[in-house]
Amino acid sequence: MPATTASTPHIQPKDAPIAETVLMPGDPLRAKFIADNYLDNVVQFNSVRNMLGFTGTYRGQEVSVMGSGMGIPSISLYAYELIHFFGAKKLIRVGSCGALQKHLDTYEIIVAQGACTDSRFLEQYKVPGTFAPIASWKLLSAIQREAQNQGVTTHVGNILSSDTFYGDDETAVERWSRMGVLGVEMESAGLYAVAARAGVDALGLFTVSDNILTGASTTPEERQSAFTAMMELALPMALV
Repeated sequence: MPATTASTPHIQPKDAPIAETVLMPGDPLRAKFIADNYLDNVVQFNSVRNMLGFTGTYRGQEVSVMGSGMGIPSISLYAYELIHFFGAKKLIRVGSCGALQKHLDTYEIIVAQGACTDSRFLEQYKVPGTFAPIASWKLLSAIQREAQNQGVTTHVGNILSSDTFYGDDETAVERWSRMGVLGVEMESAGLYAVAARAGVDALGLFTVSDNILTGASTTPEERQSAFTAMMELALPMALV
């Protein structure tokens, strides 16, 4: 694996390599879990602000995994630097989400075909209309083929990337749900926009950690290390 000599204020590899495919869980400890359990020949390429990043090989193919933090500002910063300073070409968010449809149970997997948002992040691009952040078709179609090969059921559709975790509008969840939005998280619209502007591929893949409508939920420990089906779908994308 060739080393990189680039460095930013937020990512300092110190000559460790960064792959063209990067998995981005929100939690840096989930990044460590993936590296420890799924990658061979692992080296750590980042520890700045404890946002851990690792590079190794999966089925002989180089792949990196790095925490993104919470929210569009955090993931968009890391995604921009991974793309523009370190040459990342495929960025795959592997995260958790709250389901917004009653039929979705915990541990089910959502693939974000599109990412609605209540953020103003997209305004910076000054498009003469409304930009619709969507996943890369290359990765979206590949993840569906992989899911079929593994016999894993996925739910494909819109998710919501929200700037608020504790929202003041008690009617917001119901209104997003009425529009068929499958789940809510806090990052993917920013990731999709940064990737689109740079002309690279991005995809958001989520395990349902709780259902906001029914009250079903998982524990923080489960969110860190037990969402293995999602990880096992995402890792083969390094081979696409």
